[in-house]
Amino acid sequence: MARKSPRSRRPAAARPRVPGPGRPRAKPGARTTARPATPTSRHAPQGARATRPARSAKRKPTRTARKPAFRPPEPERVQAVIDGLRAEYPEARTALDFGTPLQLLIATILSAQCTDERVNMVTPGLFRRYPDAAAFAAADRAELETQIRSTGFFRNKTKAILACCADIVSRHGGEVPRTLEELTALHGVGRKTANVVLGNAFGIPGMVVDTHVTRLSNRLGLVRDSDAVKIEFALMEIVPREHWIQFSHWLILHGRRICVARKPRCSVCPIAAHCSRIGVVASQ
Repeated sequence: MARKSPRSRRPAAARPRVPGPGRPRAKPGARTTARPATPTSRHAPQGARATRPARSAKRKPTRTARKPAFRPPEPERVQAVIDGLRAEYPEARTALDFGTPLQLLIATILSAQCTDERVNMVTPGLFRRYPDAAAFAAADRAELETQIRSTGFFRNKTKAILACCADIVSRHGGEVPRTLEELTALHGVGRKTANVVLGNAFGIPGMVVDTHVTRLSNRLGLVRDSDAVKIEFALMEIVPREHWIQFSHWLILHGRRICVARKPRCSVCPIAAHCSRIGVVASQ
């Protein structure tokens, strides 16, 4: 049997929904009672002008000023900086005490996050106890850590020294290699350490970039970068090759004595006339 729809189930005698005597029909265009305007009403009262909520002013995106493209310094200014530094520091050399390339390599590893004076206090007894790479490679880890503890980060430095000397013994017969590629292939040896050894132990030109060289080369306007490797290659392009070794020593000494980080002594700086003073807020 087919189901009936709800409309077909409605009683036949249902009264139509028409206005009766109790519900008078309103006249067209007339309203029986005026509705009070409430704040929640969606429509404005009759005769009132509809007001739209004020739109928030759209802020235009601020455009940051672009930094001008960096231009390498003129060769004349670079030469003037070199002449001034050479006259101020004629005997510039590394502050680390060493007698052999291996000793310089070990001292440079120890100098990370440590002063050269502290390293020079530790290395004499260390080099007497371990005269060559084989002795360092066979050293007792705990004993070596105790001897270099005062240089800081002694566990990492001990690990680097043991692995580095083991590589020197196994790959190079106990002799420190003389190329940048072979030195940087040793455990714990980066480009900075390798260039220190090449320049000061073998006389092979290389550009050492540490915190002083990074700060001063940017302050002078010679480079505009914070990456040590990029600074190294940038300086090698503008500084003559015969000054690579000494240029790093000059900047390091100048950064320690005159061009300090917070308030450089610009009043007594021999190269102040050729300095861009980038980042200098106060000086003395």
